[in-house]
Amino acid sequence: MSFAAFKMMHWPTGIENCGSGFITHCSADFVPQIPPIQPDDLESDWPAAKPIGPIPNLIVTAGNVLEVYVVRVQEEGGSSRDSRGTLEAKRGGVMAGISGASLELVCHYRLHGNVETMGILSMGGADGGRKRDSIILGFQDAKISVLEFDDSIHGLRTSSMHCFEGPDWLHLKRGRESFARGPQVKVDPQGRCAGVLVYGLQMIMLKAAEAGSSLVSDENAFSAGGAVSARIESSYIISLRDLDMKHVKDFIFVHGYIEPVVVILHEQELTWAGRVSWKHHTCMISALSISTTLKQHPLIWSAANLPHDAYKLLAVPSPIGGVLVISANTIHYHSQSASCMLALNNFAVSVDSSQEMPRSSFSVELDAANATWLQNDVAMLSTKTGELLLLTLVYDGRVVQRLDLSKSRASVLTSGITTIGNSLFFLGSRLGDSLLVQFSCGMGASTSPHGVKEEVADIEGDTPSSKRLRRSPSDALQDMVNGEELSLYGSGPNNSQSAQKTFSFAVRDSLINVGPLKDFSYGLRTNADPNATGIAKQSNYELVCCSGHGKNGALCVLQQSIRPEMITQEQLPGCKGIWTVYHKNTRSHSVDSSKTALEDDEYHAYLIISLENRTMVLEAASNLEEVTEAVDYYVQGSTIAAGNLFGRRRVIQVFARGARILDGAFMTQDLSFRAPNSDSGSSSESLTVSSVSIADPYVLVRMTDGSAQLLVGDPSTCSVSISVPSVFEGLKKLISACTLYYDKGPEPWLRKTSTDAWLSTGIGETIDGADGTSNDQDDVYCVICHENGTLEIFDVPNFNCVFSVDKFVSGKTHLLDSFIMEQSGDLQKTSNKNAEELPGQARKENIQNLTVAELVMHRWSGTHSRPFLFGLLTDGTILCYHAYLYEASENASKNEEVDAQNSVSLSSVSSSRLRNLRFVRVPLDSYVREDIPSGIPCRRMTFFKNVGGYQGLFLSGSRPAWFMIFRERLRVHPQLCDGPIDAFAVLHNVNCNHGLIYVTSQGILKISQLPSVSCYDNYWPVQKIPLKGTPHQVTYFAEKNLYPLIVSVPVLKPLNQVLSSLVDQEVGHQIEHDNMSFDGSYSVDEFEVRILEPEKSGGPWQIRATIPMQSSENALTVRVVTLLNTTTKENETLLAVGTAYVQGEDVAGRGRVLLFSIDRNPDNSQISVSEVYSKELKGSISALASLQGHLLIASGPKIILHKWTGSELNGVAFFDAPPLYVVSLNIVKNFILLGDIHKSIYFLSWKEQGAQLSLLAKDFGSLDCFATEFLIDGSTLSLIVSDEQKNVQIFYYAPKMSESWKGQKLLSRAEFHVGAHVTKFLRLQMLPTSSDRTSAASASDKTNRFALLFGTLDGSLGCIAPLDELTFRRLQSLQKKLVDAVPHVAGLNPRSFRQFRSNGKAHRPGPDSIVDCELLCHYEMLSLEEQLEIANQIGTTRAQIISNFNDLNLGTSFL
Repeated sequence: MSFAAFKMMHWPTGIENCGSGFITHCSADFVPQIPPIQPDDLESDWPAAKPIGPIPNLIVTAGNVLEVYVVRVQEEGGSSRDSRGTLEAKRGGVMAGISGASLELVCHYRLHGNVETMGILSMGGADGGRKRDSIILGFQDAKISVLEFDDSIHGLRTSSMHCFEGPDWLHLKRGRESFARGPQVKVDPQGRCAGVLVYGLQMIMLKAAEAGSSLVSDENAFSAGGAVSARIESSYIISLRDLDMKHVKDFIFVHGYIEPVVVILHEQELTWAGRVSWKHHTCMISALSISTTLKQHPLIWSAANLPHDAYKLLAVPSPIGGVLVISANTIHYHSQSASCMLALNNFAVSVDSSQEMPRSSFSVELDAANATWLQNDVAMLSTKTGELLLLTLVYDGRVVQRLDLSKSRASVLTSGITTIGNSLFFLGSRLGDSLLVQFSCGMGASTSPHGVKEEVADIEGDTPSSKRLRRSPSDALQDMVNGEELSLYGSGPNNSQSAQKTFSFAVRDSLINVGPLKDFSYGLRTNADPNATGIAKQSNYELVCCSGHGKNGALCVLQQSIRPEMITQEQLPGCKGIWTVYHKNTRSHSVDSSKTALEDDEYHAYLIISLENRTMVLEAASNLEEVTEAVDYYVQGSTIAAGNLFGRRRVIQVFARGARILDGAFMTQDLSFRAPNSDSGSSSESLTVSSVSIADPYVLVRMTDGSAQLLVGDPSTCSVSISVPSVFEGLKKLISACTLYYDKGPEPWLRKTSTDAWLSTGIGETIDGADGTSNDQDDVYCVICHENGTLEIFDVPNFNCVFSVDKFVSGKTHLLDSFIMEQSGDLQKTSNKNAEELPGQARKENIQNLTVAELVMHRWSGTHSRPFLFGLLTDGTILCYHAYLYEASENASKNEEVDAQNSVSLSSVSSSRLRNLRFVRVPLDSYVREDIPSGIPCRRMTFFKNVGGYQGLFLSGSRPAWFMIFRERLRVHPQLCDGPIDAFAVLHNVNCNHGLIYVTSQGILKISQLPSVSCYDNYWPVQKIPLKGTPHQVTYFAEKNLYPLIVSVPVLKPLNQVLSSLVDQEVGHQIEHDNMSFDGSYSVDEFEVRILEPEKSGGPWQIRATIPMQSSENALTVRVVTLLNTTTKENETLLAVGTAYVQGEDVAGRGRVLLFSIDRNPDNSQISVSEVYSKELKGSISALASLQGHLLIASGPKIILHKWTGSELNGVAFFDAPPLYVVSLNIVKNFILLGDIHKSIYFLSWKEQGAQLSLLAKDFGSLDCFATEFLIDGSTLSLIVSDEQKNVQIFYYAPKMSESWKGQKLLSRAEFHVGAHVTKFLRLQMLPTSSDRTSAASASDKTNRFALLFGTLDGSLGCIAPLDELTFRRLQSLQKKLVDAVPHVAGLNPRSFRQFRSNGKAHRPGPDSIVDCELLCHYEMLSLEEQLEIANQIGTTRAQIISNFNDLNLGTSFL
């Protein structure tokens, strides 16, 4: 393993920062909605529904992932009802006139750097709410990027970058190397400036640009589409050290001043726990008035004597103003004129003990709380235990008189909260699922309708019930207040009686999170197939991960590939395609209004199976009996396509030379195709149908010679006629792929992109309304791709070209109508064209034959959904585009009058163009392209509207995959378990509810359903099993298919009981009980080992046994070990548990090692766990492993090897390295790798004959290890270690090298910055790939090649895989090119992100032998011309690079 590739496979999901702002729209864009007419019975329940104001976007960051969401609100009784009618009832009931709210993804970026902090620069409603907000991101050390949303590219664009690192800014660090935390961004509420605190004491002031300033010039306004975002104009530095501040804890901008005012919380002199009784009020706040023009910052007021544990400031909104200081035991309010405080528990002390403090009615600790404002006098705090508290400022219009704190519901443990608009807030969490919650505030008595009364439990996600398949099974916990509502008493500003505020909450949406992954194990799935081989065998396995903390603790079962649950299977060789069709009786068709309600639940009538030279027809409604003889289908040859026409009243079946229309089993029409221009039969013999696209009532047929014909249906007679559109007749260009796009729904989407005013106003409604039928307007468009790569969209049936793009094949990041580009005088375009033709023949032959093999365009159901366009190229690439709307401003239309003589024709053409339509390319993550054999690709993309409640697209072929649509985002999940799949269709009947039917290339037809327990709205399908405790370590007992798991649950214990356990009993220091009587209780973690068994049906996992620990004993490690019993000479598989007693610093550390045997009773499958052995040792038992039948125990500072006699463990060898605490032990053959918490890694070997453990080598650096593992590549062994600075290092042992000091020192082979704490490595054998089969010589070397799968605390998973040198050199030179060739989001440099971070410790840089696939994956997103150019520059070909990517993806397609 001299060279490796680093590849992420599952990106971070734990949300660290969240914020809200008007990023993609401005607040003035919201049209005030006319409230729907309420039915009478509701008016009594609700006073008047509060109007929903403008709703800002939600911006979240998780690790290095940045996502922008838009919140979609469904109003009760609104117009969105009929379009969403088929979907499930919204979660949370109806509240305040809103029946549901959901998050929809706008854009998703993976940055080359972890977002440390985020602020939203908003103009605070200046300029009539016309301006948009910008996102300020802060990155490690002192990098700041400001991003704004650009409508023309439907994505974020960097508007300014500020960097205060490097040699010019060294003086800012003042000689220090490491800093406790990264930068912090805070923004002035009116958007005049922003402050960033870097290097502890340097405040960078970013001055925002004024609206009329020179920076925002006219051309900029045009490019941003008329909407201007807030921008930063300049910056300067304030050194807080010069203002006599030493230790800054937090700062914030306050409301209500003419100039921006920043309040800084800082500590004058430090104190610590041992000094607190003398020195406790050490903090103070200082308010500085910031003048950005004069760069002056006078102190305007300050307040001293704040408690030492104050850590957070909250700016109170206008009209109250001032600032809240939050500390662990008190809350203080300060403004220029008044101050008050509230004590939260018994630990609160006043400055002088004489003073009496107002106390809250209940006791709570507020360290590590997060907060946001629900109203201008109510703040919501989220505590470290997940409780939500409401803090009211009792305000009499002049001063704040007192603070009131009251309990609310319990919820997830948050990492940040943000309020979205005036009725929603978002709880971002790193430890559980993040929730979008709606709140509603009423005065007086509780006025909740029935929808909210059911929500008396906590604010949690849903329970994983099979009824609600679409929702993520989130952590549902009912351990807190079950009170109906919660009340805040406070006197309102204008009435003297106590007005009571009641808040009610409803969870509206949740984002799933699988982090933090503390540990995972690799085991068999419940539906594994023992006969599988090759890559298909991988989908027998799953990862069972310990994730979450406290009450959000859960087991996450992760699988990279989908394995459907099989209902039945049949042998069916030679199948070419399968279709399922509906059939509606003509009688029932008159009742057209009920169409929408029943459409989803109608059973399929027939299943049509096309074999090589015949067609089978099966009756699909009940048990699939063959009715081939009894129906009038064409059964003498194979079928090309089948589908429904005329509202499911007819079926059309298309075969090679013709088509049939059938009503149920009876044929009503028979058509045959022939070449349009030749009547003689001779030439039309060879002309057959190659592909078909059906969009009721049209059928588009592409012939093998590249021509196309359209079948037009007449709904009144239910008959079809053939027409060849005039556009196609004169065509010399051949059509390589074509499809029909059916734009249906209450408001067709593509109409909005046309410039015709009358089209977009929906005149169709009036036409339809007279008829009395439903007013769904259906537009059909025809999308065509020519052999030369041009893409055109025509409207049907007139066949006017409404959109066209040159060179669709090249896969540009954005597609826009070429008609507009020509008008706007785009001169670069012509120059580019010449440049492309110039280079020699070498480049041309490479892509001469690259055409589009298949094209589909589809819009899934949903009120705001936008169409997707998929193009499959002949080399296996999939281009996926998402349509969006961009209205260019007036400047574009001025250019229309450029050519006076053309203006007439121009305007007539341009009026019907979809000039506002654009497409943005969507990257497809885990998709492995297949090598398409030459000839006609027989693969298909099949849409599904409802398979197990999900919608999307299934891709058949040699690498089948599911593309599912969630929140307007595509999730790609491969399906490996059956190998290549030839045909796919949805099937809904009595025995198979919303299931699927597919045929594998081995000729097996399988009818199955999607597993309902998994949630697919994640990078990998995941099933969460709530534990209601913190999971620590999990292992897999393969023989019995059980998962032993360490769980700790907090338990409240009396304080004096806890204290007595902290005293060493042997020394006999008994506490004198008379003078130490403590009341109260203290929360202690109690540990147990649970033995879980996966449930066959996919329900919740069963706890088969629990092994409790003693009091104050922590279980640290659990492992399944195989020991050689020296008396019987047989191997025994036992469960080993290592523990430690945690009793404070006065008691000497000790621990126990426990061995258990697990037996399963064959009759009733009960598990019996019996303790075989237990022994107490000095020091904590932090790691265990079995080494050639012996048990290796890390006990405190010793490593001891024991042999097992069947009744006891006897030590045979030991090693006294100076490790402090062993984090991990790994064993390969007789080699041992151990990682220490501070002392890096040791490499030992065990010799049987001398019975000795000897140190081979160690790393002499000091490194705080997190995880270690061996990396095996052929015959080379490497050692890999991850550390606390989020790096990974690979070492090797080379005693012959002189720099290894005669073999004492491990040498570095590679180092890399992962950007997340890696907590566990798992060694898995790499899978064989296509290129391995060709070179038989190196086959033996390739078989023994292993990759390491790793999990991190961010919730991400990835792998480190060995590469051979040739591939590595090729990819490394590509990587160097891509650093400059790709525009990186937020301007971050991928090279500096991947540099080893040593946090100020001396570190000698190691070799750069790891390539970063996170950067390499941008290569496939470049356009074809750029890909060829770059490949040419580094002296290789595009095909070679892509085959290297493919081999890496294939070799690591685990799980």
